[in-house]
Amino acid sequence: MTDAPSVRGAEVGRRIGVGLMYGLWKPRVLGAWRVPATGPVILAVNHSHNVDGPMVMGVAPRPTHFLIKQEAFIGPLGTFLEGIGQLKVDRTSADRTAITRALDVLKNGGVLGIFPEGTRGDGDFASLRAGLAYFAVRGGAPIVPVAVLGSTEKRGRLIKGLPPLRSRVDVVFGDPFEAGDGSGRRTRKALDEATVRIQERLTGHLADARRLTGR
Repeated sequence: MTDAPSVRGAEVGRRIGVGLMYGLWKPRVLGAWRVPATGPVILAVNHSHNVDGPMVMGVAPRPTHFLIKQEAFIGPLGTFLEGIGQLKVDRTSADRTAITRALDVLKNGGVLGIFPEGTRGDGDFASLRAGLAYFAVRGGAPIVPVAVLGSTEKRGRLIKGLPPLRSRVDVVFGDPFEAGDGSGRRTRKALDEATVRIQERLTGHLADARRLTGR
């Protein structure tokens, strides 16, 4: 038996994120109104920088529970992440505890944040893992694509690992869509087909976001 992640904690995390992200940088948020106001939803976020998750957490209109690699849950940071309702996942195996807790988020009508590429990279959705399709189909949740642009354009002077302070970072939310084909099938073939559909939608959104923002 696992405890569902704290919704109250995630709201606290969102408020902390608002203060930090708007205090350190200049987020420009486009299309946040596209995130359904109620019910389960998955935010599928491209991942090119460590700041991308906190940025989305701070600018999203609803508190978000992100699946985060277990390596980040070390010492005080791990305690903090668990306190604000984030989900620890072991990427080396089928982490049943993480899967159950993520599905609980959706079952309770919450927002699940996923980096579908599985790890930080070019942030272009070129390599998707099947986990996103599984959660979308099994959890019956629409996917909202999210493009974070500008977090890797320059390195900060004070802290090399972060974008320059007060620089602009664009966060573009896309239209929600269903990953499944409407049949309700959860076979490997159905999930593979859903992953292909998801990748087309996410890469299309990223291209639209780049045109829209000029980045």
